Amino acid sequence: MNDILNTRRAGVLLHITSLPGNQQQGDLGQEAYHFVNFLHETGVSVWQTLPLGVTHYDGSPYQCLSAHAGNPGLISLDGLVQQTWLYAPVNSASYSDVADHDRAYLLTEAFHGFSQRASAVQKKAFKQFCLDKAFWLEDFALYTVLRQEFAQQCWNQWPQALKERDTKALAAAQRKFKRQIEVIKFQQYVFFTQWLALKAYAEQKNVYLFGDIPIFVSYDSADVWANRQVFKLDASGEMLVVAGVPPDYFSETGQRWGNPHYNWEYLQATGFAWWLDRMQTQLEQFDVLRIDHFRGLEAAWEIPAHEETAIHGTWVTAPGKPLLAAIMAKFGQIALVAEDLGIITAEVDALRDDFQLPGMKILQFAFGGGADNPYLPHRHEKNSVVYTGTHDNDTTVGWVDKLTDDERRYINEYLDYPQVPLHCALIHAALGSVANLAIIPMQDILELGTEHRMNTPGTTEGNWHWRFQWQQLTPERVARLTHLVGLFNRRA
Repeated sequence: MNDILNTRRAGVLLHITSLPGNQQQGDLGQEAYHFVNFLHETGVSVWQTLPLGVTHYDGSPYQCLSAHAGNPGLISLDGLVQQTWLYAPVNSASYSDVADHDRAYLLTEAFHGFSQRASAVQKKAFKQFCLDKAFWLEDFALYTVLRQEFAQQCWNQWPQALKERDTKALAAAQRKFKRQIEVIKFQQYVFFTQWLALKAYAEQKNVYLFGDIPIFVSYDSADVWANRQVFKLDASGEMLVVAGVPPDYFSETGQRWGNPHYNWEYLQATGFAWWLDRMQTQLEQFDVLRIDHFRGLEAAWEIPAHEETAIHGTWVTAPGKPLLAAIMAKFGQIALVAEDLGIITAEVDALRDDFQLPGMKILQFAFGGGADNPYLPHRHEKNSVVYTGTHDNDTTVGWVDKLTDDERRYINEYLDYPQVPLHCALIHAALGSVANLAIIPMQDILELGTEHRMNTPGTTEGNWHWRFQWQQLTPERVARLTHLVGLFNRRA
């Protein structure tokens, strides 16, 4: 097991978009560095985010336009001003509340500024970036420009020659849109440059970055357009089956995610090259990675594409063991966490344990089903990650508010009738757990209610928009977190 996960630590779950600031969403500017400082000062050594990819209209970081590309919406415009590639806004020290179309214009302006004012070293670095990332960047840049050209339609709605990636049609498009393609590549260069600068700063402050890999990719993505053989599609490129999960705690009809399933036979025959490339990109960005929906590496729920819900699906096995073996063989003992929530079988447990991957323990799931519930603190293991809740859960304050009297009585009895409010007691229980890593969502540190939750699974409206403000992080809350991190020996 990787040393990062073999040491007792505390972490905070907060996506980049939830950082404070005067933009429409948080970005990689000064507020991100201030957050690293906050973690360092409290003794917290892990910052967990959600995926960093380019989102669709709904903003979900789990449905992205590329498994590799970073979201240009996270780029700090003020950072581009500091580079002198972008002029400062008139009558203001920084950019604020920039709409998406204005941001796209400003990023294009920054590219022009880079072309005119960047140093020879910076231009060489950009050229090298494009060469190093060509295995995904070429397809992504062209795909992004074509998608803009065709009114954001999915690639299966494009003209036939481009949909089918006819060589002559692709070459003609590359010539026609050469400048726009360069702008997209520049955006990726800036994103990765800013992210890696933040990562280097976090490393100086003894803070590790913890990322998230959605097991599936979006059908409307450069990945599927450029690699149709990797996925279960028919001859015309349409999905035969889609991903999801059967009915569970979150939904009576299950969740129909709509992602294409993998053609595991092809992937295995090619040594899982596509997956290894994907891991390489993520390992450059993060110190620790969570494999979202880990159970899908053992068996995944396949739903016929014509079904409107996830009820009528079937479990189809996947070659998780040879895939993980290939990953470990190439990258060594990297820090991987298995998101082993949902319907977990002995086979899934065995796959996780074969590679000594820590699983997840969610306290909001702990207090139902009796004393043998695996999420109860007395059932935890060192090689695991404990959470009060995740981005898919209600905030702990909101969750506590909805408990029945009997549920509240049982939890109070289990926790020995704590002298602090129940939501605080659950943070104590997480940090006091034997699990090596304890992660607390920022909303729980700030003691916020249901209206501040990040996502409600099975819904598409009102998610992913939550942001915190520094004034919510009172001196008392900072002192309490600092005290608890030390009290439970998590100051790594």
